[in-house]
Formats: sequence, C-alpha cells, structure tokens
Amino acid sequence: MTTAQSDLSTEQVLRRDIPWETYMSTKLITGTGLQLLRRYDKKPENYKAQLLDDDGPSYIRVLVSILRDIFKEETVEYVLALIDEMLTANPKRARLFHDTSLANEDTYEPFLRLLWKGNWFIQEKSCKILSLIVSARPKPQDAAIANGASKSKEFTTNDDVLKGLVEWLCTQLKKPSHPSRGIPTAINCLATLLKEPVVRSSFVQAEGVKLLVPLITPASTQQSIQLLYETCLCIWLLSYYEPAIEHLATSRTLPRLIEVVKGSTKEKVVRVVVLTLRNLLQKGTVGALMIDLGLPQLVQSLKAQAWSDEDLLDALNQLEEGLKDNIKKLSSFDKYKQEVLLGHLDWSPMHKNPIFWRENITNFEENDFQILRVLITILDTSTDPRTLAVACFDLSQFIQYHPAGRIIVTDLKAKERVMKLMNHENAEVTKNALLCIQRLFLGAKYASFLLA
Repeated sequence: MTTAQSDLSTEQVLRRDIPWETYMSTKLITGTGLQLLRRYDKKPENYKAQLLDDDGPSYIRVLVSILRDIFKEETVEYVLALIDEMLTANPKRARLFHDTSLANEDTYEPFLRLLWKGNWFIQEKSCKILSLIVSARPKPQDAAIANGASKSKEFTTNDDVLKGLVEWLCTQLKKPSHPSRGIPTAINCLATLLKEPVVRSSFVQAEGVKLLVPLITPASTQQSIQLLYETCLCIWLLSYYEPAIEHLATSRTLPRLIEVVKGSTKEKVVRVVVLTLRNLLQKGTVGALMIDLGLPQLVQSLKAQAWSDEDLLDALNQLEEGLKDNIKKLSSFDKYKQEVLLGHLDWSPMHKNPIFWRENITNFEENDFQILRVLITILDTSTDPRTLAVACFDLSQFIQYHPAGRIIVTDLKAKERVMKLMNHENAEVTKNALLCIQRLFLGAKYASFLLA
C-alpha cells in the first residue's frame, strides 16, 4: 500500500472528477442513475441535504450499485467518500439504507467485500459505513427483511455483517493494515458495535478480549487518551455479557483498569472504569481480587476528589458499599485458611478485624491446631518480610483472643522463632515480632498498653 493511498482524506478524494457519462455508455450505470449523480455530485451541502430528504433511497440505490458493479479504485474511493460525507453530516441518514423501497437490494454486500479487498482508505470507510448502517437497522425485525425481502436471492444478513466486521476488527487489532490508524479505527467501531449481542458473542469466541488488554494502559496525549477511553468503553460493554466476564476476571484486565484509574485525571475515563468495576464486583471471585489489588483504598481516594459527574459519584458509592459487603464475606475462616496454607500473607482486612478473631478463634483448634502450626512454620521458611510481619501479628492476635493462647503458642515452640525475628532487617517484621513477644510474656492488656 502506498503512503498516498493510506493517508488519503475524504476531502482530497472528493476533489476528483469522475467520468459518470463514460460509465453510462458502457452500461455500468443507468440513464436514471446518471441523472441522479449529476443532480447530486459537486453540489453544496444544503442542496444535497434537500435531495436526500426528498428522495434519499434513490441516491442510496445508485451509489450502492456503483460499488457493486464498478471496480476502478478511484471511483470506489469517490463513492465511499460521498457516502461517508453524507453520514458524517447526519448519521441518521444510515436509516435510508433500510428503506422498504430497497428491499430487493443487498445493501451490505459491497461494503463487506471491500473490507478485505481495498487499500486502507477503502477498508476504513467501508468499516465506518457498515457499522453505522447495521446499527441503524429497524428493530424488531426479521433479519432478512431489513436487507432484502426477496426470497429468491441470497441476501447478506445482519448477522453476516456483524460477524464479518468482528473478524476484520480482530484482524486489525492483531495485525493493523495501517500503522497508526488501524487499531484506533477498530476500537472506535467496537465501542459502537459491542452493544449488539451477536457482536459480543462473536468477539469473545474470536478471543478478542485478550486483544484489548494491552491497550488498557495509562495515557498522556489527547490521541492516546481517546483510544484508552474507547478501549475502556469496550470493556464496560463486555462487562454486561456473562461469557466475557470470565475472560475479564482471569486476564490482566482488573489490575490494568485499576492502574488506569490511579493515573488518570480525565473524568470520562475514570467514570467508565468505575462503572465497569461496579458491574464486575458481584461476579465470582472478582470481589476478592479487587480487595487484594487495594481497590477499597483507591475508592476512598477517588471519593475525596471533586467530580462533577453524578453517575460517577453514584457508582463510587455503590462500589464502596459492594466492596464492604465483600470484605464481610471474605472475613471468614475459610479465606484465612486458604491464605495461610498458600504461605503468602498480606494485610487483608480480616487480620486486623476483631470480629473475625472473636468469631473464629475456636476454629484454630481444628485438626490439632493445624493452621496455627502452619503459621509458626512460615516464621522459619518464608523470606518475604510482609508475610513474616503478618504471621507475627496473627500469632499475637491468637494469644490475645484464645483463652489458653499463651500456653498453646509456648507449647508449639513459637517463642524462639519469633525472638529471632526481633533482629530482622525489616522494620515491619521487628515491630510485629516485638508485639507478639510482649503479648506472650505480658499478656494482651499490658502489651497493647506498651504499644500505645
């Protein structure tokens, strides 16, 4: 593809003079078609608008027939530019393609074919036009009626178009036809088309979700902010579709969305990410992951900022309440047990939650104090300062809340291991080792007094 072809603008293309009479003499367009083209081509915008208001479907018919029957690149580009200009001036004109007088015309087919055949200008315009046309189809309807009611011909259905578009868009995300415009064009179209159930289904089946993930990254330039916003808009639309949620939860989507919110000052970007997180919160184990990623603290920070968008403020409040509910559910012994057995401890809410310790303290006696023994083993085996600090703190909590806590911990020979950690290079570890030893020797009441 030449640079000239890839960087053509609609305005440049519309400066061309197309020899319509030549096409009539070779019977590629009809006499009526030629009359309509002469009346419309090169006329002022307000005059063309009046023609389309009076007899729009006739102009659509002649333009689509040229794309179907004429293959000369300059002419194809010119007709696509005319249609693009028409729809850019008024997107509602896309409804003209579904007029009942065009019931016997396959209005989709030329654009779908040109997606794969043409240069970048042709591909980009075909994609944009197709997206607008298919989104403007009448609803509810029989898929065949909106694009040809004749039963004697095989017409391109809405589903054919949507699946064809998804295939092309995924190809652009993997291997763009244009180095700088391929991906933004694909994302822009997806942000419109993912409202369609069949598009969501086709996109997930084509493993499209993983193609979006690398694009969720903090942005600085105006161009990259718009791309980020439209990518997040795609993720938000997918968050309403159950089969997509599994892909969103198991990929790097959540950590990346949270990084974007941390680094973004653009309200529209923050809004669409917060709405997405709110949608995903109640799905499976997503809530637990959000808490591990520090979302409760981030929501507090976001709420303290001056946002003007009421939807964003409502979503932040809903997210905060939902996270609180999740924290209550997660403050269970099963969750704690899982964390200890994995050997990776962090300051998740349950460690410092008095209710958790009061309600679950007798559960530590299960299987001859299995979890307590694992906790003590972690003091010997772990090299992670955070894990060691939390393990010391949890032992001190056990001493505080179990009636025989000091005796049990002493019998299990935890004292020597904790004392070793009082000389650890990490301040967090030494602080919590000291608390544990104080509670072991002095009892909870005096240890807490000394620490105050």
